[in-house]
Amino acid sequence: MRACTDSTGAMPAITGLLETVLYVSDLPACSAFYAEALGLPVMFESDRLNAHDCGRQGVLLLFRKGATSEDVATPGGVIPGHEGVGRLHLAFAIEAAAYDAWKQRLEGRGVAIISEVDWTRGGRSLYFHDPDGNVVELATPGLWPNY
Repeated sequence: MRACTDSTGAMPAITGLLETVLYVSDLPACSAFYAEALGLPVMFESDRLNAHDCGRQGVLLLFRKGATSEDVATPGGVIPGHEGVGRLHLAFAIEAAAYDAWKQRLEGRGVAIISEVDWTRGGRSLYFHDPDGNVVELATPGLWPNY
């Protein structure tokens, strides 16, 4: 299989991960959790989905379960249907110096920490559930070779 290249023969670059999606049963409760507990502002909301600003061009999309299985026509084109099931996982990047402050913030809002991990590269992670049971992680640098 040949790699696709641009006019100079170079492989085009991926510049980042733009959207992460969770499929939730209670859209208002989950959206409020991400806005209030994690401070992620709502950029768009509807009865089908809410979009939260995660900084650095990152967007967390919360879709109401069962509302995205079919294609959706928009003025600009068709969005293919998609759906996820089960307890999903996502991780947010945090500064190492903010780890304890995040832990205190979550605990102060009644969010139970379900696990903490010290990674061999030096990173640390806090794990907890959102209102729909998805596993959310806050991770410091040192988790991956590129982070």
